[in-house]
Amino acid sequence: MREQEIENEFSLVRQAQAGDEKAFEQLVKRHDRHVLNIALGMTGQLVDAQDIYQESFLRAFSKLQTFSFQSSFKTWLLRIVVNQSINYRRKKKLRTFLSIDSSDESTLALPELTDHSDPTRKLTADECRSLIGKALKKLSAKERAVFTLKHEQDYKIREIAVILDCAEGTVKNMLFRAVNKLQKALRNYIQE
Repeated sequence: MREQEIENEFSLVRQAQAGDEKAFEQLVKRHDRHVLNIALGMTGQLVDAQDIYQESFLRAFSKLQTFSFQSSFKTWLLRIVVNQSINYRRKKKLRTFLSIDSSDESTLALPELTDHSDPTRKLTADECRSLIGKALKKLSAKERAVFTLKHEQDYKIREIAVILDCAEGTVKNMLFRAVNKLQKALRNYIQE
């Protein structure tokens, strides 16, 4: 963000901290699509992502007084989204573990890989989406966060480190582990 945009955003935050609901609505409008995309990347399910989206903005609103202007509002908000996503996945994993019927084989909401005019290609694309979805589910929550922020949202390593509040080396390590796990999981399907 440019300096002027940051100042405009800080002005909105100050107004929202003073109780101006319209200012907070403007902050939501500025970041709503990005928040939803990150939540979707973290969970792979639109319904789950929408829950995280709502919880993240509720949390941001309730904690707005703690925003100290040490980083951009976007960075602060994305940290909330990532943490909410990690907590959501933890709770969902626990519910699935404790559930009698834990046969949730729902597929990951990945972008279309091909047009569906050819039934054989559609079947291959569906199979590929399913395999990638299963491989992504095997990543730890933090690995999934780093992978999503880097490869789906195009953040730089240093930006991810700020969002996750950790060292750049830690981000690189988690990203390396995530890619390595995905390569191993998809090894038989990757053509060399």
